[in-house]
Amino acid sequence: MKRIIYAVGTLILFVLGLVLILNQRTKPVAEDRVLIHENCTVIMVGKKASVDGSTMTTHTADCGMCDWTWRYVPAADHRPGETRKIYRISQVRTWPPEEGLKWDLIKRDFTGLEIPEVPHTFGYLHGVFGYINDQQLAIGESTIGNRSKMSNHTQTPAFNITMLSLLAMERCRTAREAITLMGSLAEKYGYGGEDGGEMLAVADPEEVWVFEIMPVGPLWTPDSGQPGAVWCAQRVPDDQVSVCPNESRIGQIDLDNPDYFMASSNVISYAVENKFWNPQGGQPFSWKKAYSPVEGSADKQPRRSRMWRFFDLVCPSAGFPASLPNMDFPFSVKPDKLLSVKDVMNLTRDKGYGTFFDPVRGLRGGPFKNPNYDDSARLISSRTVEYTTVTQGRSWLPSEIGGLVWLAWGTQDTSCFMPFYAGIKAFPSSFSQGDHWVLNRQSARWAFDYVDFHTQVAYSVAIEDIRKAQETWEDGAIKQIPEIDRQATEFYKRNKKKASDFLTAFCLNNADQVVKAWWQLGDELLVKFNHLNYYNVERRAIERKKMDFPENWKKAVKFIDIIYEDAKTF
Repeated sequence: MKRIIYAVGTLILFVLGLVLILNQRTKPVAEDRVLIHENCTVIMVGKKASVDGSTMTTHTADCGMCDWTWRYVPAADHRPGETRKIYRISQVRTWPPEEGLKWDLIKRDFTGLEIPEVPHTFGYLHGVFGYINDQQLAIGESTIGNRSKMSNHTQTPAFNITMLSLLAMERCRTAREAITLMGSLAEKYGYGGEDGGEMLAVADPEEVWVFEIMPVGPLWTPDSGQPGAVWCAQRVPDDQVSVCPNESRIGQIDLDNPDYFMASSNVISYAVENKFWNPQGGQPFSWKKAYSPVEGSADKQPRRSRMWRFFDLVCPSAGFPASLPNMDFPFSVKPDKLLSVKDVMNLTRDKGYGTFFDPVRGLRGGPFKNPNYDDSARLISSRTVEYTTVTQGRSWLPSEIGGLVWLAWGTQDTSCFMPFYAGIKAFPSSFSQGDHWVLNRQSARWAFDYVDFHTQVAYSVAIEDIRKAQETWEDGAIKQIPEIDRQATEFYKRNKKKASDFLTAFCLNNADQVVKAWWQLGDELLVKFNHLNYYNVERRAIERKKMDFPENWKKAVKFIDIIYEDAKTF
């Protein structure tokens, strides 16, 4: 009788689950596809919200198949009359290595537009986007989508978000300069093509801004006399933090307060003309509700969990409920405690343990509590990420020394953040090699994927070895930074080139050591957990024992077997 009850109960739960799934799939939700499939989380920290007074931004470059190579673009002087060619650059497109590097091959997609070059362009560090230049201008990106009517996938717009970020890196010293430049170029020459609604965290050592930009529909032409984009920017208060989890973050705006808001001339008129907002409707204008409205909250739609989880982590005292619609979260909050760069790194690694979307609760994580088995929730930490960046702007140091980008290849939880100063003049050659389809031991990225792959077999035990390696190399680098800053500053006072050479040598040497350590770590994990055994590497063949599954897992499996057998007979 008990077995029949189990079987009937199981059947009822199955049917209810199926109904809920179908209802979720058919429910009309105003969202762009990118909100479902992408996981580019950007975290922003004002200078008075950080432990050391630095501004910080992050970027989770989530794609799963994008070009991952990095390069250094040197500063340059230009002659009068020179022009800058504008290219169509896809965020996600990649080429086989035998065809060449992406940043050479983009020149095949010249838009036909050339704009006047400036006398001097700044040097910068560049991955999918430009991340930091030698003036400490820093950027992080998150795709946010837009109303379908606004999309413009034609070849008419000359600019997309990647090209705008490169021009900002080349030409701008401050966040405000960068926003003004990108906005004006997009208005004049058009924005769209490869991209729709996009958000950039734009920071300098003093300020952090959220810059959001969207196309204005497929009928726009340069001859229309209308702006070729609609954009808005809001400053994060110095003592606060903010986040963008692939959703528009700017709500009500106050253009009479230019210290905190900037926007295109059509920011409100375009919404009125297209009936996205009714000025007589009794509701104040909201940028995100007009141009990129989304439905849902963390408890109803776990793919929206990143918004709630961020605020829950940085400001638990506020008690934001998981049922709060994402559109109703504040733009920013004052954190309960000041954040260090390590705190921000840990935020990028968050898996939501202990929350209602914990990926290892119950049986979801398997016998070794692997958080990557359950992808129903969109977590801050992403298993498909190409790399993650954390930038720092530090006003008390010369720009070449004050600017830092911390880079972690692959999945955050099994990787290691490595520091690169804004003033370096090169990356390791291994940073410009490799693709997703061929394992390449000359490619830095593959070292971290190699470790990650071997971690999946016995996650809960393997991750402990990785955390020890992170403590050695990541925490070790963080501890070194104050002394490297000091020495570099001494060099800088006497000879800027020597300071740059010193920083380049430090960063390249540290990166080479970390990459070698991760290749070795991958080999060790393969041996240590081979055939689901524990091999004591230190004692060689003297000690080997079978890896046993946790008792609660074995009991759960037996219970499911009983239900399965009863369901068959029922």
